[in-house]
Amino acid sequence: MKRFFRSLAIALILLGSAPGLFAQSRVPAWDSLNQEAMDLYRSGKYDRAVEVAKKALEVAQKNAGPQHLVVTGIMNNLAEIYFSQGEYTQAETLYKRSLAIREKTLGPEHPLVAGTLNNLALLNRTQGHYEQAETLLKRSLAICKRVLEPDNALLAGIMNNLAELYTLQGQYAQAEPLYKKSLAMRQKSLGKEHSLVAASLNNLADLRRSRGEYEQAETLYKQSLAMRQKNLGLNHPDVAASLNNLGRLYFIQGEYVQAETLYRQSLATYRKALGPDHPDVAASLNNLAELYRSQGQYSEAESLFKQSLAVYRKTLGPDHPDMAVSLNNLAELYRSQGQYAEAESRYKRSLAMREKALGPDHPDVAASLNNLAELYRSQDQNEKAEPLFKQSLAIYKKSLGSNHPFVAMSLENLALLYKAEDRTQEADGLAKQAKRIRSSKQ
Repeated sequence: MKRFFRSLAIALILLGSAPGLFAQSRVPAWDSLNQEAMDLYRSGKYDRAVEVAKKALEVAQKNAGPQHLVVTGIMNNLAEIYFSQGEYTQAETLYKRSLAIREKTLGPEHPLVAGTLNNLALLNRTQGHYEQAETLLKRSLAICKRVLEPDNALLAGIMNNLAELYTLQGQYAQAEPLYKKSLAMRQKSLGKEHSLVAASLNNLADLRRSRGEYEQAETLYKQSLAMRQKNLGLNHPDVAASLNNLGRLYFIQGEYVQAETLYRQSLATYRKALGPDHPDVAASLNNLAELYRSQGQYSEAESLFKQSLAVYRKTLGPDHPDMAVSLNNLAELYRSQGQYAEAESRYKRSLAMREKALGPDHPDVAASLNNLAELYRSQDQNEKAEPLFKQSLAIYKKSLGSNHPFVAMSLENLALLYKAEDRTQEADGLAKQAKRIRSSKQ
C-alpha cells in the first residue's frame, strides 16, 4: 500500500507545545490516551483506536479547553484514523476544525497550519478531488517556504506529496523535479541513510515504473529496500512495502517467479510485524492472488482473494474502497474463467462501493465502469458495454485530464468495440487520439 506523509508526528509533539502549562503534574491523561489510540491505529485495530482517540479528545477539551492546541493534535489523529477507515466526512470535519483553531491561535503562517492543510489535501486526493488537493498542497508549501529553513523535513514531505499528486494525474514532468528536490532536501537535513530518504527513493522508483523505465525503477527500489532493511530491521512494515513494490515491478514485466518470492516475503513480513488482521496484510494477499490469476492458477487465486476480503471486512468494514479493489479482482478472476454471472455481480458491488465512498467522478469509479464494460464486450453485449465505456472515459477526462494514460486506455477499449461493429472510421479516430496521448508520455 502506498504510504503518504501526514503530520501525525507533529500532532503528537503538539501535546507538549505549551511549556509549563502542565509541567507541575504527571503526564496528562489525554496524552496517554492519545498515544494508546495511535498504537492501536498502527496495529490495525481501527475501531478500538477510534474509541480511545475520542476519549482522549473529550478529556483534553474538558481539561485544557476546546480551543487549546493539544486538542487540535488529537483531532488530527482521530481524523487520520477515520481517513484510513474510509470515513471521509468525519475526517474532513475534524481536519477543518483543527485548521480553524490553529489558524486562530497561531495565525495563518504557522507550520502546524501547513501540516493540517497537507492532511486535508491528502484527504481530497484520496477522494479524487485533485484540483482542491493541489490548491491545498501549494498553500501548505508556500507557508513552509516562508517560515521554515529551506531543507526542513516538513517542507520536503509536502513537496513529495505534491509530486505524488502529479504522478497520479500522469503529470510526470511536473512530478520528477519535485521528487528529486524533496530527496535532496531529506538527504541534506536528515542524512543519506534516513528512512524518509528511503521513502523518497521508493517514490522516485514509482515514477520510473509508471513511465515504463523499469531498469531505473529496479535500481531505486533496491536502494530503498537495502536502506530500510539496514535501518529498520528485516521485520518492519516499510521493509514489507519495499518488497511488495519490487515484486510489483517484476510482476508488470512478467517475471513471475521473482515476483512471487518477493510477494511472499512481503506478506510474511507484514504478518510478523502487524499480525494477521491488518489492512496491509489484506493488500498483500490481494497482490499475491493477482499474480496467481495472471498465471492461470485460479484455485489458489480465489482462495487468496477471499482471504483478503475477509481481512478487509474485519478491519475496515464492508464498504471501504480498499475492499472494493479485492472484490473487483475477484470479479476479474471469475471473468477469466468464463463465470460471467459471478463476475457481473461482483463488478457491480465493487462499483457501488466506490461510488458511495468516493463519489461518482473518481478514477476508481471509472475503472469499475471500464471493467464492467469489458465483461459485457467479451459476451458481445455491445449495447450494454458502449455507454459504460463512454461514461468511464468521461470520468477519466474530468478527473485526470485529457492526456492521462488511463484516458488513452479508455479510448483504445472503445475503439476495439467500434472495430468489432465495423465502425471503422470511429475506431480509427479514437485509436489515433490514444496514440497521441501515449506518444506525449514518452
